[in-house]
Amino acid sequence: MTHPREGDIILNQCYEDFSNHYCTAIMPAGVKKPKQKASVEGTVGKIATAIIARLRNNEYTTLHELKTDVAAALEDFNNRPFQKREGSRREVFEANERFTLRPLPAFPYEYAVWEYGRVIGSDFHVTYRTCKYSVPYRFVGKKVDLKITDSLIEVYCGHERISSHKLFPSYVRNKYDTYQEDIPERFQKTEWNEHNIREWAASIGKQTLTVIERIFKSYRTSEQGINPAMSVLKLSKKYSSERLETACTMALEHVCVPRYSHLKAILASGQDLEYKEKKKNENVSSPSGFVRGAAYYGGDDHAE
Repeated sequence: MTHPREGDIILNQCYEDFSNHYCTAIMPAGVKKPKQKASVEGTVGKIATAIIARLRNNEYTTLHELKTDVAAALEDFNNRPFQKREGSRREVFEANERFTLRPLPAFPYEYAVWEYGRVIGSDFHVTYRTCKYSVPYRFVGKKVDLKITDSLIEVYCGHERISSHKLFPSYVRNKYDTYQEDIPERFQKTEWNEHNIREWAASIGKQTLTVIERIFKSYRTSEQGINPAMSVLKLSKKYSSERLETACTMALEHVCVPRYSHLKAILASGQDLEYKEKKKNENVSSPSGFVRGAAYYGGDDHAE
């Protein structure tokens, strides 16, 4: 929080989100103005004595047990009669405060972090931790901000929330979460589709077709697999179909779903040529026994 001597007080994003979630107004005390928060500080001290000090000698093995005793101690504190006036904190709350309060939100506040200035790619997805989340196609090319909690990722364009997704766990990589309504109709009418891409792959070779099939299976919709598959097949134009087939054969021995980056590295470094030569030499030098043939054993000179 930025709290200058003059000018507006600027809350940090998380603090402001907390305030908005519970529809509260945050009014920080002035700098070096302890009297502005005397009532709060006094209440904190009383609660520390009534609850923390009261439970300080107890031992707990579960969080549930601790929360139960804290709630009971707080209830006793609120119901305890005032020393210098009539009533208790509970009675004052019920008589003067409860009717002025809003109901609590259906879900408690979740701490969030923000990522700013992400650009929506031509595939109408935004990337976070290698995984991709869809937004309506009209936002392609625009900058967005991401709000990330433990369970959700929300996408904002300006002050408008344009999409919300369940967050992939941190160990999940290269996955897509795509809403069907975010996919534009023209993607269904593209010149290249899964069928003719598979035909191109099959014309190159069996191993290339296997790579392309696995790429398509790794995505939720076939449209998402078009660009990754095409980038692989276009390598045949630069390095030849024969070399791409060898690279796919080599990559499949080590990677479940080879992609452009794997195959490009193999072809650019010439590993596919070394691999092919090695296989050729293994076939030529494979051990074999000396066979005399039927004539040797059938001759009279060797009959018993």
